Amino acid sequence: MTSSRRIAPLLAPSFLAADFANLQFETERLANSAADWLHCDIMDGRFVPNISFGIPVLQAISRYAKQPLDVHLMIEDPQNYLSAFRDAGATNITVHYEACTHLHRVVQQIKALGCRAGVALNPHTPVWVLEDIAADLDQVLVMSVNPGFGGQSFIPNTLRKVAALKELLVDNGSPALIEVDGGVTSENATALVEAGADVLVAGSFVFHSPDPVATLAEMRSLLSATIGTEEQD
Repeated sequence: MTSSRRIAPLLAPSFLAADFANLQFETERLANSAADWLHCDIMDGRFVPNISFGIPVLQAISRYAKQPLDVHLMIEDPQNYLSAFRDAGATNITVHYEACTHLHRVVQQIKALGCRAGVALNPHTPVWVLEDIAADLDQVLVMSVNPGFGGQSFIPNTLRKVAALKELLVDNGSPALIEVDGGVTSENATALVEAGADVLVAGSFVFHSPDPVATLAEMRSLLSATIGTEEQD
């Protein structure tokens, strides 16, 4: 069988696992790495049981970032802050299905700001809830851990969920990329790509390694080899 995939998936290291006391250094050393996006988790301590960082820190990261900022809003009432995050440097803005009563309106607000619009699903949320909005999305973020804290273990059912989401997107003619966040490592990256993932978010695996740049390069090499094998099948 010939694979329809022609390029390796995007890599998006998550700043939730970075050294917050040295964010300029962390951002600058990734400038020429294999990172395609820089993933920024915004937590309010209400939607999720943790607080990370907000608009001023995102602005600081954006001053030194060479890659697009992939902003994941784990907050209540995200529609009230979309413009502020765009102005702070966000290229992609992802909101949670579980946090938006009027999801279609919020997605259109993000698009009107000139940003890529994404919707995130918690582990317990089925993919079919996106059927009526799939065609409007630029990306869907599948949480492979319960949101709120880094360093958690990957939930194995995510592989089945990614495959089901891929089928839903294809059936609805959606161009949305499938992004996976939580417990992503070199051990499950290939399986995720084979299931249909387009963007892999890795936090602790990257930033807690001895050399984050080298770790990203190794992931890129691993996944590129996987894609090359698929194209030959």
